[in-house]
Amino acid sequence: MSVGPMSPVRRATISDVAREAGTGKTSVSRYLNGETSVLSADLRSRIEAAIKRLDYRPNQMARGLKRGRNRLIGLLVADLTNPYTVGVARGVEAACHALGLMPLVCNAANEVEMERRYLQLMTTYRVEGVIVNALGVKEETLQPLGEGGTPAVLVDRSIEGLAADMVGLDNAEAVKLGMHHLIEHGFRDIRFIVQPYERISSRRWREAAFRAALEEARSTQTGQGEVGPALQGETVVLDLSDAEALARTHEALDRHLEEASKQGGRRVAYFAANGPVALSLALHLHARYGADWQERVALMSIDDSEWAELIGVTAIRQPTYAIGYRAVEFLHERIEGDVEPAREAMLPGELVVRRSTVWRDEN
Repeated sequence: MSVGPMSPVRRATISDVAREAGTGKTSVSRYLNGETSVLSADLRSRIEAAIKRLDYRPNQMARGLKRGRNRLIGLLVADLTNPYTVGVARGVEAACHALGLMPLVCNAANEVEMERRYLQLMTTYRVEGVIVNALGVKEETLQPLGEGGTPAVLVDRSIEGLAADMVGLDNAEAVKLGMHHLIEHGFRDIRFIVQPYERISSRRWREAAFRAALEEARSTQTGQGEVGPALQGETVVLDLSDAEALARTHEALDRHLEEASKQGGRRVAYFAANGPVALSLALHLHARYGADWQERVALMSIDDSEWAELIGVTAIRQPTYAIGYRAVEFLHERIEGDVEPAREAMLPGELVVRRSTVWRDEN
């Protein structure tokens, strides 16, 4: 005996409920929309019983579209595996739950073309707004959303030519906080290590803040007539997407460490612009110098990854949860009709001091 494929179970419709309750679809629709005051107690009871008997579940998407609202927002991220993104997504999810929104999460996996395709897809789903934390999105890519009346909130970076709300870390203050810590603990040779920063605003801001903090510290050192080694600093670009370039940069850093060792062995400080850079440095230094690599290098990072706590790396913790939550609040305000000029919410980082930067040379 052959058994054919099972037929899908037919779901009850609003017409089925109306027929079962002995009323019209309009009355059922009013009941579902909470307009129960216009219905008699008997009719309300019959509709409720019919819904229960038929196990009726309304199509929320269809109902939302009919009213012009579906409560769906898009969240476009460059890399869902990045701990920063995970923290932001947690805040987004919590805010959506509180505000009655549903997030549609799209992971572009650091592919610019994928970002463009996902943004196009979001328009077909008629999302009410979009939160963007992406790698290479340009103004013209987001323009169709804006022209269609769909608001966008940017996370962590700005897009040239696009006036939109933005939420992220106060990069200038975070870098200044880290630099003051390193200088106060006696470091006079500091390398700020960052991924290619020409196209990413947050990286540019951090690199510029490093140079500004370096110049300010040098001026203070000169003005106060401090004795001792002059403060040295340099920006190093670490391209994690290019294996050959990455290897060359690691080799250059190795030469820098060997030279520092010859000049008295004082530890140098590597200030990583984000978690992925810090991880690349830690893995390389461990492979090159073994478990005691921190005797040579004081590593500090923007982003407080779990592994950083494990090996005692000082970090500037980003308020990722608060960033995600605030981004949804901004977006919700726009969805509800707020038309004030574009706003920024730059939130403070928290310095988490660990052994890496307070480990004395004599230890």
